Amino acid sequence: MLLISSGASALNIGVPASSAVATRAPMSCVRMADDKAEVEEYFNNEGFNRWSRIYSEDGEVNSVQLDIRTGHAVTVDKVLGWVDADGSAKAGEIFCDAGCGVGSLSLPLADRGAKVVASDISAAMVEEAAKRAADAGLSERASFSTSDLENIQVPADGKFDTVTCIDVMIHYPQEKMAEMVSGLASKADKRLIISFAPDTWYYRALKSFGELFPGPSKTTRAYLHTEEAVVAALKDSGFKLSRTEMTGTNFYFSRLLEAVRE
Repeated sequence: MLLISSGASALNIGVPASSAVATRAPMSCVRMADDKAEVEEYFNNEGFNRWSRIYSEDGEVNSVQLDIRTGHAVTVDKVLGWVDADGSAKAGEIFCDAGCGVGSLSLPLADRGAKVVASDISAAMVEEAAKRAADAGLSERASFSTSDLENIQVPADGKFDTVTCIDVMIHYPQEKMAEMVSGLASKADKRLIISFAPDTWYYRALKSFGELFPGPSKTTRAYLHTEEAVVAALKDSGFKLSRTEMTGTNFYFSRLLEAVRE
């Protein structure tokens, strides 16, 4: 996901700090351990405060945040459309929602009848997601735990039917992307659904422009990925592309891929 702002599950294209919302990710390239530490710290503190508001339904957001909320909701709706079309959630299949945030996708999946095992690197996000599940009466079908992508635990009786990872790849540098995809794919028995901020000349230009406005709220890094590289990583992991979608608003850009096991 690409967000023209500063902060989280997105690409920091950057707007002046006075009007920017922290996104779930930003821009320089360093070791993955440093990225993880920054993402965890950010989303357990200021990032949680900002993103939990964006992923809520109240009006306590500015125009940029509202645009991002809308874009993310469209991506989630596209995933749910795919799930509704094949009836997998209604049939009670097991979903892993990796990088679940506050449960924007996990809860609708559980509400449709799926068994959802969700996780996020941020304990604050997990706590909020579990609370929302309890408030919605979905705790029996949705469980939440704190974990990075590399340490997600599979069910004792095998793999998940479907693994979803929405707007998380933004935190993974290009040299780590294939490893991330391979790890998620190893936990999926049937299907993998992922999204990422596409690496095109246009988004690279926006990214470069954003670097002119560093802003104090930028605390994580964001990475772009080419669709060709992501599809190649899926193929190397034994999956083939089945469906694609693109969501773009003023401040949110996300390429969505569905891949099934070959």
